[in-house]
Amino acid sequence: MKRDRYTIITGSGSYIPRVVVGNDHFLDYRFYDPATRKPFEKENSEIIGKFKEITNIEERRHCLPSEMSSDIGYEAARDAIESSGTDPESLDFIIAGHNFGDMQHVNRRSEMVPCIAARIKQKLGLKNPAMFANDVIAGCPGWVQALIIADMFLKSGQYHRGMVVGADVNSRVADPFDRDTMIFADGAGAVIVEATESDTPVGILSHAIQTDATEADYLVLDSSLNPDYEKDELFIRMQGHKVYVYALTNVPKVVKKSLHLAGLTLTDVKKVLIHQANEKMDQAILERVFRLYKIREIPENIMPMTINLLGNSSSATIPTLFDLVSKGKLENHRFESGDVILLTSVGAGMMINSVVYKFP
Repeated sequence: MKRDRYTIITGSGSYIPRVVVGNDHFLDYRFYDPATRKPFEKENSEIIGKFKEITNIEERRHCLPSEMSSDIGYEAARDAIESSGTDPESLDFIIAGHNFGDMQHVNRRSEMVPCIAARIKQKLGLKNPAMFANDVIAGCPGWVQALIIADMFLKSGQYHRGMVVGADVNSRVADPFDRDTMIFADGAGAVIVEATESDTPVGILSHAIQTDATEADYLVLDSSLNPDYEKDELFIRMQGHKVYVYALTNVPKVVKKSLHLAGLTLTDVKKVLIHQANEKMDQAILERVFRLYKIREIPENIMPMTINLLGNSSSATIPTLFDLVSKGKLENHRFESGDVILLTSVGAGMMINSVVYKFP
């Protein structure tokens, strides 16, 4: 019988920054209306209360001033290496999904060269020159996209083992005058992936991707909403309602396509790990996915969430979530052998991706 080549995850790691930032931290901020670029007349307590109601974010994590993306990516990578028991010198590649490179606390300029994956390799002290380092910049879907690329590398037969890291320090590109700054957080996650041969499907079964560049301006870098602020600094700018509508309209279709490519249906899925961007949006996306399959009742605990305590750490949200569930750190959530899970994300581009994964 022919044995096919599949990609399996052999270990995971994460790094959750130590600085806890609650919603009350923003009470003294001065938020501007993105439509008029003038201060809101509402009290901050009202703005924050509405924000909590919509997103369910109570707190988020920020890096220490001394930490950058490659630092926290290194910590997650080290955790994944230890969890998997892998000899790190045996890795064929390191792929890092991120958005802003390394950015110092006092000098907010992106440092993209050398790439973050190479910096992580350097911090790990790895010497093997054949182990290549590669970055993927794809908005919030960056880590899932890096995982898809790793799958293609491994299935080519040329490579056997690699590491996929997601790391972002969003707090340094969030506009302090934009209420959306409360969404963004910092963090890192990583997995070790290996090629295996099996006569039954296992590991990454399929993936689906789409990019709608006509909607690219929904999430960009732009000047501060405060016209008197420094003109040469750029910050994350999101058209929240348009992103919400785009995600609800398109993510379910991409998820269904990935399941179709795997020869599966929604009832085969035990967990849905969706990018942690907005709890109400994620719940609405899940409901739309079930609606595509004409299923009314959503199984309890199918979608683990961390956004209420960790916020939106962009490329890091899904690998961090994967690691926490893998290690039994989220109540009522665990992975078992034979479980099929979905990993799906939406973000700048506008880009969507979805991976179907079956645990060995």
